[in-house]
Amino acid sequence: MPERGVPAGTGDDVDAVTRAVLTASRLLVEVSARSLGAVEDRVTQPQFRMLVVLSTRGDTTLVALAELLHVAPSTAMRMVDRLIAAGLAVRRTNPANRRETLLRLTDEGRRIVADVTARRRAEIAGIVGRLAPEERVALVGALTAFNEAGGEPPAPDDPEGPGPPAEDEDAQRERPGR
Repeated sequence: MPERGVPAGTGDDVDAVTRAVLTASRLLVEVSARSLGAVEDRVTQPQFRMLVVLSTRGDTTLVALAELLHVAPSTAMRMVDRLIAAGLAVRRTNPANRRETLLRLTDEGRRIVADVTARRRAEIAGIVGRLAPEERVALVGALTAFNEAGGEPPAPDDPEGPGPPAEDEDAQRERPGR
């Protein structure tokens, strides 16, 4: 018996899978846009992705950040400059290599990531909750394989759990002469 909404014999058809993923991606883009609604005057979708990377990785160099986001370093630099101007990230000298600058979230940047992620999780949980248990199991397997094939790291298990260690705001700012 074919699964709900899946025509018989299309499970291994690349075109059918691609259509299903495109349809799901439209839904996820809408969920993402709605979750950013409260902060859209401060943060764009690409900037939020940068905040999430900084949230999960902690102190990160600009080059590493650009590579992780698959953007040119100059693009990453412009995004970082906007986040710093908005008070969501700071630069500091790498204590292990004083010629290197590290980027880090501020407390406000961490708060935005937590708030937007909580809204996103709640909406996705509502959608997933409408699936039958066996559909949820199948979805986890399919999405895990899809994410691994695309090189996307898994989302944190605990949205309220600790991210990288926070420092007070003064300790995060790069100090000349140090």
